[in-house]
Amino acid sequence: MVEAFYQPLGDGGLSSTKHTAGPWSPDSQHLGPPAALLVRELERYQGADDMLLARVTVEILGPVPLTELQVFAQLERPGKSVEMLTATLRTDERPVVQARAWRISRHDSSSQLGGAAAPLPPVENAVERERPDGWSPGYIDAVEWRSLHGGLGEPGPARVWARQRIPLVEGETPTPLQRLFTVADSGSGVSNRLDPTHWWFINTELTVHLQREPVGEWIGLDANTVVGPNGVGTANTVLHDEQGQIANGTQALMVRPR
Repeated sequence: MVEAFYQPLGDGGLSSTKHTAGPWSPDSQHLGPPAALLVRELERYQGADDMLLARVTVEILGPVPLTELQVFAQLERPGKSVEMLTATLRTDERPVVQARAWRISRHDSSSQLGGAAAPLPPVENAVERERPDGWSPGYIDAVEWRSLHGGLGEPGPARVWARQRIPLVEGETPTPLQRLFTVADSGSGVSNRLDPTHWWFINTELTVHLQREPVGEWIGLDANTVVGPNGVGTANTVLHDEQGQIANGTQALMVRPR
């Protein structure tokens, strides 16, 4: 049994394991691992040492099956200080997820820090949570969840710590940004306001604006979902590590009765 989200294949592709399965279906992946896989490709693209990812938008083009995948990146808009990249994840038949990212050249702005949210209480103050009844195994079990307030299976705003238990790709140690994107898409799940047995609240994308790269294995989510009157909602998440805020995440939601 492969204890990772993906197993590398000899031709540069990757095989999806059961750990990528989302909580609603054993046949479709949670967006966390595919998003992290796209970020892995963006990080590996030329020039990464001199530049930082500042914003990544992950567009969901359709359900991601548990199958063999190919991922590649390319430069869309070159520049010395700012450039745009895209990365695409596809099956043999079609693209399933695409990321568009802005990279900005590194510069020392440490003397001008300000505006960050208050740090979350430490991980030691949080209570470990298991997968709620009725949720499918896979991704949820591959992440350790600790709740400060709300969280999996509880409606309303949530403040949780999360840490992936297994590597993104077998044989590799995940980078800090890969760890962030493995859990960033869970903001809408931990802060949902609707009964999942009666309502769909499916995100069509994930956008993460980064202030810095995370430190350590734990990622904190301070999340709130807003549901509008016409079938559209938004999940807003402030993302933390144990030193404080690292990013802001948003997700556009399609809200429908089942």
